[in-house]
Amino acid sequence: MEEKKPIYQSLYFWVITGIITGIILGFLPATKGLAINLQPLGQAFIKMVKMLIAPIIFCTVVTGIAKMGDMSKVGRVGLKAMLYFWTMTLFALAIGLVVVNLYDPGQGMDQYAQEMQKSAQHMKEVESYAGKTAQNTSTVGFIMHIIPETVVDAFAKGEILQVLFFSILFGIGLATLGERGKLMVQVVDQFARGLFKVIHYIMYFAPFGACGAMAFVVASQGIDALAKLFMLMLGVYTTCIIFIFVCLNVVCMWSGFSLWKYLKYIKEEILLVLGTSSSEVALPRMMAKLENAGAEKSVVGMVIPMGYSFNLDGTCIYLTMAAVFLAQATQTPMTFGDQLYLLFILLLTSKGAAAVTGGGFITLAATLQTMGTIPVASMTLLLGVDRFMSEARAITNLIGNGIATFVVAKWEGALDMDRLARVLNRESGMEADSPEELLITDAETAKDRADTK
Repeated sequence: MEEKKPIYQSLYFWVITGIITGIILGFLPATKGLAINLQPLGQAFIKMVKMLIAPIIFCTVVTGIAKMGDMSKVGRVGLKAMLYFWTMTLFALAIGLVVVNLYDPGQGMDQYAQEMQKSAQHMKEVESYAGKTAQNTSTVGFIMHIIPETVVDAFAKGEILQVLFFSILFGIGLATLGERGKLMVQVVDQFARGLFKVIHYIMYFAPFGACGAMAFVVASQGIDALAKLFMLMLGVYTTCIIFIFVCLNVVCMWSGFSLWKYLKYIKEEILLVLGTSSSEVALPRMMAKLENAGAEKSVVGMVIPMGYSFNLDGTCIYLTMAAVFLAQATQTPMTFGDQLYLLFILLLTSKGAAAVTGGGFITLAATLQTMGTIPVASMTLLLGVDRFMSEARAITNLIGNGIATFVVAKWEGALDMDRLARVLNRESGMEADSPEELLITDAETAKDRADTK
């Protein structure tokens, strides 16, 4: 029987330690100054991971498509993924709408809302956020944005959809070359292995990044902002929990695997997101873990990057709840028809939401501008606590995208259910001994290696 590692040798133990340390440093008056100065630790960790996301997506998608051979499969996977994304988005938006009407968190906040809206400083912050959305709020604008000005520009800016767009085209190009393209596929595959090795080293910095990010947020925002808007925060967290353990649980049962075992399998990635509030930091490890659990590389390489723009369940929950909350706080009447109209707008605008900190706030500004009834200036109410709710959004997004990959892979017949069951059951030899072993670029290689243990 395989000997179990001590808990202090696991990544999740040190990430938890970093998060708790950051909260303590940010909460204690004596260390608040130090806590605020720790912000660069969190920023540095996120930047280190983000610098590798574009090339990792490129390598994974290109090798996956090139080895797939059947180009019709690429279109089928994309279509099935989008069908699933739109369905889950509708569920997430509807659940958020129901819960916020039951909670009614904005009632009695009209006086506080008026005071916040009068603040010139807060108004400037809102205008700067809202201004960012002006050029890309239309559907046509969003579609045109998917096409990069140049290939280099897509990689330089780290635009996930633009990189995915080019990677699909390049992968199809290599696949049609047949034998002549095999050498290039091997080069890209080996390059990906090097990138995953770099990610392995960056993960050693994760506890420090989580500590710095958490310490800064707690120290800079304080307890007052939390107390005033606690009901909205409670509503968002409650709704995300309901969505995960009810809606996504049904999807998991229907797909033939356990939600709880899946959550245990990705616990380290969940903690990374909790500490940094960005689901992007876990993207490379998630792709490797999903492959390791039996999903084909080609499906993982397409569904996960697409999900980071089109399947943000947590962000959708936040958007509906925040919009109705602001309507309640500013005493803006919203009929049932108005709320259905809000849901329709969010079905479109949420597809352009970024999977990084602040993306939901920016998308909310675009939504309020489109509706024209709820004052955009009322978003000042959310400035103090938006960052605290981003953890719930990002974790829900992460969990939802992993499940989406398994679902689409199963639809496509590209999911090894036997391997998935053994990995989630943590059978001896089926789970990698270290994060480095999970960061592989070929699911078949992983399976062969596990079978020979």
